[in-house]
Amino acid sequence: MRTEDRRQKTEDRGLVRLRRAFVGRASPDTKQNPRSGQRIRPLSSVLCLLTSVICLLSSVFCSSAAHADRIKDMATIQGVRDNQLLGYGIVVGLDGSGDQTTQTPFTVQSIISMLSQMGINLPQGTSLQLKNVAAVMVTATLPPFSKPGQTIDVTASSIGNAKSLRGGTLLMTPLKGADGQVYAMAQGNVLVGGVGASSGGSSVQVNHLSVGRLPAGATVERAVPTLLGQGGFIHLELRTTDFTTAARIVEVINTKIEPDLAAALDGRVIQVRAPGGNERVAFISKIENLEVSPAQGIAKVIINARTGSVVMNQAVTLDSCAVAHGNLTVVISSDSTVSQPAPLSPGQTVQTDNANIDIKSDQGGLVQLSKGTSLSDVVKALNSIGATPQDLLAILQAMKSSGALRAELEII
Repeated sequence: MRTEDRRQKTEDRGLVRLRRAFVGRASPDTKQNPRSGQRIRPLSSVLCLLTSVICLLSSVFCSSAAHADRIKDMATIQGVRDNQLLGYGIVVGLDGSGDQTTQTPFTVQSIISMLSQMGINLPQGTSLQLKNVAAVMVTATLPPFSKPGQTIDVTASSIGNAKSLRGGTLLMTPLKGADGQVYAMAQGNVLVGGVGASSGGSSVQVNHLSVGRLPAGATVERAVPTLLGQGGFIHLELRTTDFTTAARIVEVINTKIEPDLAAALDGRVIQVRAPGGNERVAFISKIENLEVSPAQGIAKVIINARTGSVVMNQAVTLDSCAVAHGNLTVVISSDSTVSQPAPLSPGQTVQTDNANIDIKSDQGGLVQLSKGTSLSDVVKALNSIGATPQDLLAILQAMKSSGALRAELEII
């Protein structure tokens, strides 16, 4: 009986605490119930409390559900673009890891041509055996609005049979654009993020050694004219074509900047009326920092057939279907048997090859996949099959052909 009394007292104390938390302590607005004698808050105060809680929860859910990106992350300004540069150069100073000149005659020809331009003429028929020189292709990206004197990063890639570019120096190399004009000059020490060693027929290599980087290794010599808009307009180009996103960007610009300022020409290009002169830069900065909620992309499944990777977005859905998948394994082995004649007999030793072929087929049960309307449901359904990533490639293609996979299948 004592134990039951203690439990009853504990429950009564819990009810009293809950009642105090909801009703609260006595205040000038509280009233007393004539029947029970308890003080209660008026209905208006309770409604105010509930309204505050609902507003707080709604603001939390809205902030978590809303997803907005800046316009500069979704679109670019038409005409503001990078330009690719390319050049042919020579890397010298290698520690015996350069091109084998007998197999790469263009390396020797480049050295002879360079020496002749410096006033050094080699005798006819001279055979150069160089081990510390490598021919490379030099690539770089010229950013928009680059001016002469600025530096850019370049990459040097071996085009011969050089084992490593580590420790080499790139000689002065002109970098040309698509129009054949020289826009930058590259020169400097090559930085290779790897190491390798070999001895006695054994070798060890870490990372890639035939490609190197030259941070700030090229100096811009010619600027590319860049037009910031045409006339009184600038054009925003979406990185991904989407009519819904284009319409939302137009709505945000016209609402927050000025009415009838922007208009969508199609699902990718948006025309915006912009001021001229120095005010255009500040105007574009204001446009780029506006936040827009992008539209949900199309359902897509990306498959990398080389690595077996499968990536899908949240819009992928799955209809009900049944899948049966079994593995077929073929093992081929060969054993050699030697037959020798008896001593002092006229026979000969004969070697016989015995081939063994074994075929194994795993039993694949029929698995029913339920309809999935969210990405988590699709993942659970595919995991229930128990297939490997390589097997999943064939399963997804078959599901797409049957119409059970509601997504665009892209193989890279």
